[in-house]
Amino acid sequence: MTETIRKILKDHGRLNKDALALEETADLYQAGMTSHASVNVMLALEGEFAIEFPDHMLKRSVFESIEAMRGAIEELTKST
Repeated sequence: MTETIRKILKDHGRLNKDALALEETADLYQAGMTSHASVNVMLALEGEFAIEFPDHMLKRSVFESIEAMRGAIEELTKST
């Protein structure tokens, strides 16, 4: 799952650092991701993992790191 998230970040995150080399806990906004890019990442994650982020998860902290995204996806996929 982590590698898939990294690929999506590479393709949609508009990072100024290599998404494949970032620490899982690195702040993606500090690495250059904008709020607009985070929406593109969210949509790509939803498509890839066949999930939908509920309203309570549509906040910066859910998308601020690879680790945070993986946790949210794991939470959503275990309940389906």
